[in-house]
Amino acid sequence: MSSVLSAVYNNYLTAYTPKTVTRYDTHKKSELRSIYNSIVKMNRDAPWYLPVTSKATQNYAVDLKENARELHNTIAQLGGLEENGLFSKKSAYSSDTEVAIASYIGPRNPEGPSPSLELSVQSLASSQENLGLFLPDEKVDLPADTYSFDIGINDMNYEFQFSVGEDETNRDVQNRLARLLNNSSIGVKADVVESEGRSSLRLTSEATGLPAGKDQIFTVSDSHTSKTAGTVQYFGLDYVSRQAADAHVMINGNEKVTSSNRFTVGKLFEINLKGISPDDTSVQIGLKTDMESLADNISHLIGGYNDFMKAASSYLDTQQRSRQLVQELKGIALVYGSPLESIGLTMSEDGTLNMDGDMFRQAAQQSEDISQTFGSIRNFSDMLLRKSDQVSLNPMDYVDRTMVAYKNPGHNFISPYSTSAYTGMMFNGYC
Repeated sequence: MSSVLSAVYNNYLTAYTPKTVTRYDTHKKSELRSIYNSIVKMNRDAPWYLPVTSKATQNYAVDLKENARELHNTIAQLGGLEENGLFSKKSAYSSDTEVAIASYIGPRNPEGPSPSLELSVQSLASSQENLGLFLPDEKVDLPADTYSFDIGINDMNYEFQFSVGEDETNRDVQNRLARLLNNSSIGVKADVVESEGRSSLRLTSEATGLPAGKDQIFTVSDSHTSKTAGTVQYFGLDYVSRQAADAHVMINGNEKVTSSNRFTVGKLFEINLKGISPDDTSVQIGLKTDMESLADNISHLIGGYNDFMKAASSYLDTQQRSRQLVQELKGIALVYGSPLESIGLTMSEDGTLNMDGDMFRQAAQQSEDISQTFGSIRNFSDMLLRKSDQVSLNPMDYVDRTMVAYKNPGHNFISPYSTSAYTGMMFNGYC
């Protein structure tokens, strides 16, 4: 049962929210209790609605919730959950962003000298790739039948079943297998590549680096499958064209081997490797000045707001109530329109914000009190945080639904889970 739920949740994560998970996605018991109490209070006298059955509407509701979560985490990462945290969050720099990008994850006011490091990338972590045989676009040379093969990954074994028809071509079956694997979301992506009029099915692991004690991230076999065997050999799916490999990095003269191109160093920096260091060169990683850090923080905040606005606006043609959310977001920005403009932030016609870097730096340089000059930014982020929490708590507020009846005030049962209708949307295709 646990393996089935794991597969379902993996599908949800891939289909709806291929976003990174941060430390702000974990919560204390007191925080979860507070969320539950908020749901109970909100639903005490809320009317009853008919269930939402449209797949497009369900996707919209889940997408709103996840984009609201992303905005909340963006503000949290910038120190927006702390008093004046938005103005003191440090930013890291990299002397060569084509080799490595750095983010500062350490304390707000590190003791002693400003932390820094020297980094040299000798090799990047790579994924496993299986490249099948290049076959002509002709009738498949397999008897019409139901076939299956197994893919083993992360200590799990997944069986894929499919049928081959009488008149199908090699390319037809390869395309169908690619869709089958991509829709399964097991950690292996598939695509069809062409060369000189022939096509091959390519399998690539989403993970990089070698698992401990193993020489492959995934394996493909049909020797013990439940249906007819033979497709692994026919399409060449078990041929490993590129082995997975770990990244090799020198940090301050010490070698580090890691299975991922993203890792942390000393609880101070998060490093994202992008390329190989040129010969006899190294990348310098350190902290930016306070003014540069402030500009970065505000830029990331504006980016989070713009992403949320664009996500909501993308449904204007298909979801009527998405217009309400767009107007509410614009309203939040308009409340602080004049103060924001004075520090270089202006609104476009679509509701997104633009940042004039020169005007922003000029305002910062002339400021005698940063917290006062940029107080409007702090208030703006607070309102965005409240709005993101509201949408995350109940995205169904922005779904066009049919009301059944109002509850009898003071004489009704508490329904704490009615706002979580989108939870069932993750699983309704598996029931």
